[in-house]
Amino acid sequence: MGHSVSDDHQATDMDIESHRHVDEIPSIHKVRPPPRQNLMKEIAASVKETFFSDDPFRPFKDQTKSRKAILGAQALFPILEWGRHYNLKKLKGDIIAGLTIASLCIPQDIGYSKLANLPPQYGLYSSFVPPLVYAFMGSSRDIAIGPVAVVSLLLGTLLQGEIDYVTHPEEYLRLTFTATFFAGVTQAALGFFRLGFLIDFLSHAAIVGFMGGAAITIALQQLKGFLGIKNFTKKTDIISVMHSVWGTVHDEWNWQTILIGAVFLAFLLFAKYIGKKKKKLFWVAAIAPLISVVLSTFFVFITRADKHGVQIVKDLKKGINPSSVNQIYFSGAFVGKGIRIGVVAGMIALTEAAAIGRTFAAMKDYQLDGNKEMVALGVMNIAGSMTSCYVATGSFSRSAVNYMAGCHTAVSNIVMSGVVFLTLEFITPLFKYTPNAILSSIIISAVIGLIDYEAALLIWKIDKFDFVACMGAFFGVVFVSVEIGLLISVSISFAKILLQVTRPRTALLGNLPHTSIYRNIEQYPDAKKIPGVLVVRVDSAIYFSNCNYVRERILRWLADEEEQLKEKGQTPIQFLIVEMSPVTDIDTGGIQALEELFRSLQKREIQLALANPGQVVIDKLYASKLVELIGQDRIFLTVADAVKTCSPKAVGSLAEI
Repeated sequence: MGHSVSDDHQATDMDIESHRHVDEIPSIHKVRPPPRQNLMKEIAASVKETFFSDDPFRPFKDQTKSRKAILGAQALFPILEWGRHYNLKKLKGDIIAGLTIASLCIPQDIGYSKLANLPPQYGLYSSFVPPLVYAFMGSSRDIAIGPVAVVSLLLGTLLQGEIDYVTHPEEYLRLTFTATFFAGVTQAALGFFRLGFLIDFLSHAAIVGFMGGAAITIALQQLKGFLGIKNFTKKTDIISVMHSVWGTVHDEWNWQTILIGAVFLAFLLFAKYIGKKKKKLFWVAAIAPLISVVLSTFFVFITRADKHGVQIVKDLKKGINPSSVNQIYFSGAFVGKGIRIGVVAGMIALTEAAAIGRTFAAMKDYQLDGNKEMVALGVMNIAGSMTSCYVATGSFSRSAVNYMAGCHTAVSNIVMSGVVFLTLEFITPLFKYTPNAILSSIIISAVIGLIDYEAALLIWKIDKFDFVACMGAFFGVVFVSVEIGLLISVSISFAKILLQVTRPRTALLGNLPHTSIYRNIEQYPDAKKIPGVLVVRVDSAIYFSNCNYVRERILRWLADEEEQLKEKGQTPIQFLIVEMSPVTDIDTGGIQALEELFRSLQKREIQLALANPGQVVIDKLYASKLVELIGQDRIFLTVADAVKTCSPKAVGSLAEI
């Protein structure tokens, strides 16, 4: 059949108009599935990223056997690496720093041993062997090793719950060494198996609260020595302590003891204030405890105040660490108790050391290998358990002094250890007349810095749930016990993780005017919704634990939006676009939830579209055939692409931009 020329012209005009319309619509890139990977390679990549994210074997690549042996030795003993570049200038700085922290650690160690319910020499023992071991194996240049207040109190509380140190001192001491041994085994195992990420489950907020509560508890415990009380409660909660304190006000308080404690506490706090006010005078605060011990001891000796009710240290055993290998429980009823206490004490010690090491490494801009640190701390405590030491770790106060004194390497720990050795061998008899009140004052002044109220206020401003964790840990320690406070802090930290995993955030997205950008309409009120299209973003991986919530939350968004549109008489929803760029992963439960969402939308005659699924997600969507169910033409690279395709009205407005 023939046709007219006018028909040909009309057809030609339509073709030109059609091409022109197509040219006006920007090209849309499609989401492509990644190439299939070998299963074993995927598993190997996952294991590497989980346990070897720092690529520790990289230095060994393409090296000779002899060079690999040297690098292996240096990895185990970092001193072999930095020792090659050691010089007299660094030695001078380390000697000054070592002498300074020694003057601080000696009186602190004697006091901290009392927190652990141990004779005073065991605190000094723990500042002799462990720092030597750490100096050879540790990778931190600034951390100062020794007993710390929080771990000492925790250990003393847990041990006292199993054995009374007054009636069974030998068994108590043996259980102490057993707990220290298993604390070291726990730390070394975490480092060796590269499980250091486990300590990160104890949140910063929980640590702030726990440390603050422990500081209050430790300070309250020192009222025994500060006031000269002989019969003091063995409980650590504030109610029991206050009852014990005020119940003995007329019978046991000793005014001479109180005078000594108050005067020197004021001196110590003033010295600390001077050290903070003028950084160059940090040494004033560092040597103030030793000066206090010397002056108070001399005062008690010449006045014989011990005969007037002032309690003194009395016997401080002379000599270096005796062997304790045969005293560790490796069988019997106490092994399980030693393991339980050791794991708890080891984890807390590890958390404190990791925080301190990272802080000073960041200040000096060098890398700290967390797993090496764990192995070093673990071996250090294992060696310590065999040489009459209890759990040692990094001390924040001593590390700060070490840093400000100009330390360059871990040699400062060796110098400190040497001074402690000389003290044990020659000076310990001079501590006989040291009043307990001065040790209490030293501990009180030391733990005050653990109460970080500024950090608590910042936590309140940033995250209220974190603040609940912080306060839960704080009040748990203060009003119940150290272990209950620790349990509360861990429980709340895990509860937060579970809440975030099971209840991920979702958001409605709108188009920012004159752009192709889509953002949360609550954060950007000027973002406009697209007629006939609902855009929802899921801000989490979709797993079995949250998939039902995600599906139901999206359907609630849809129901609310449809209700509003119906009231206003506007265009009903025809397309639901799920922005999936924040969805890092999805499992079979998540796939099933998307299938159920697709079928629910089908019943409502609404089409489902997905925008920007990541590599892992799109791979699983193809593997599960979900792409075939939804339709490959409904998987888009961006929300803008999805809107251009799904909403005819949006195409024109976006083309004008």
